[in-house]
Amino acid sequence: MKPITLTGQLICGGSDELAAVQEFLPRHIELTLAESGCISFSVEQSEDPWVWNVSERFQDASAFELHQARVKASDWGRVTAKIKRSYSVTGLS
Repeated sequence: MKPITLTGQLICGGSDELAAVQEFLPRHIELTLAESGCISFSVEQSEDPWVWNVSERFQDASAFELHQARVKASDWGRVTAKIKRSYSVTGLS
């Protein structure tokens, strides 16, 4: 089992996107941390209020893929789908 790490930024393009992140992020964090295989997960607002720093670590590719699938089907995934993301993933083959 090889850990998977995602790091990067979620970049809001306007006040509606920022409001969506602020409203839905606490539940998204709660659900992610409860997932089997989640080692760590954080999304924190940077000095630029429109930019959020994202750091995720999962025990293996299977756990990471399950997380990605859950996110796509969640309220968080729906309301943040159009927000720009700049991520780097390591550990996937």
